[in-house]
Amino acid sequence: MQINRTGSAQWSGGLKDGKGQISTQSGALKHYPYGFSSRFEGIPGTNPEELIGAAHAGCFTMALSLILEEAGLKATDMETTAKVTLESVESGFAITAIHLTLTGTVPNADERTFIELANKAKAGCPVSKALSAVPISLDVKLA
Repeated sequence: MQINRTGSAQWSGGLKDGKGQISTQSGALKHYPYGFSSRFEGIPGTNPEELIGAAHAGCFTMALSLILEEAGLKATDMETTAKVTLESVESGFAITAIHLTLTGTVPNADERTFIELANKAKAGCPVSKALSAVPISLDVKLA
C-alpha cells in the first residue's frame, strides 16, 4: 500500500519582504500566509517549524493509540505538543531538536507502562522516522 499526500507553497519577493502561502491537499490550509516575519519575528501566520510540530504531534499520538490498543488499553484523552527548535548554526539555520510532551488519561495503565509504550510510539511513528536526523526527546505524564 502506498499513500501520497501533498502540500504546496507559493512565494513572491525576497526573503524579508516576500510573502508566501501554504496549502494542503485536503484544504485544511488553503493559501495560508507565511513569511519571514511569521517565522522569525512572531507575527501572525504559520511557518514550516510549527507545521512540522503539528504533523509530528499528530502522527505520534495516532501511533500511540494503536500501540495502546495492541496492549489492551484505550486512552480517553491524549494531548501532545511538539516543540521544534530552529537555531542559527555555522551553516545557516537548522532544526536542532524536537521535544514531545504528552499528557494522557489511560484507564488501567500504570505510569511505567504508559511511558514504555509512548517511547515505542516515538520510535515507530513515520514522522519520527522521517525526522530521525534531529534529536527527539519525550516527556510523558499520565493524568
